[in-house]
Amino acid sequence: MLIATALGDVGRSLRVSISASLIAMVVGVSAGTVLGLARFRGRRLIATFVYTGMAIPTVVIGLVVALVLWRSGPLGSLGWIYTLKGMVIAQVLIATPLITGITMAAIQALPPELPDQLLALGASRRQFVFRLWVEARVPLLAAVMAGFGHAISEVGAATIVGGNIHDQTRVLTTGIVEDVGKGDFGPALAYGAVLLGFAFLVNALLTSVQQRGAAWANS
Repeated sequence: MLIATALGDVGRSLRVSISASLIAMVVGVSAGTVLGLARFRGRRLIATFVYTGMAIPTVVIGLVVALVLWRSGPLGSLGWIYTLKGMVIAQVLIATPLITGITMAAIQALPPELPDQLLALGASRRQFVFRLWVEARVPLLAAVMAGFGHAISEVGAATIVGGNIHDQTRVLTTGIVEDVGKGDFGPALAYGAVLLGFAFLVNALLTSVQQRGAAWANS
């Protein structure tokens, strides 16, 4: 019974965080690329909002999402409060500013002559952007990994939006908080070990890609 409960919590954590990370990756990498390349009035203000979003406490994001999804809120008719869908929305809002900010910095850090060279070679818009992503692949991967790590490790938004309902919306982080509150440290330590394992795998993957990128650049 305990093993089944733990596996369910792990599965929900991965399902919510991976889904949110994929959505945040699409939105964040695209927005960060535009902000890194474009020059338009209000760009600095938008960049400031992005950096502010990177520092907003997750519990505040959870509160805002809960108010929007609450039964009397603007999207209350969807019935997504205390559901995994609502948790995905909260985690997308948590991870997207982080991915956007890192992507924007990575694009701006590329050699300034690279865009002109690509355009001079006749690259199409799609080829142009793809090549920039290839050149910035290591920090972009770091951005996605950071977004995933930020999403799977947060607890405030998950508790507020998900409600920590057993066998429905309870995930690893909310399970840790609940078990510690009950003085049941064994399962909490086990959940913490699982989260550390995920963090190790993510960092191992990132390190591997970084080393391969460095070897490819030096070859």
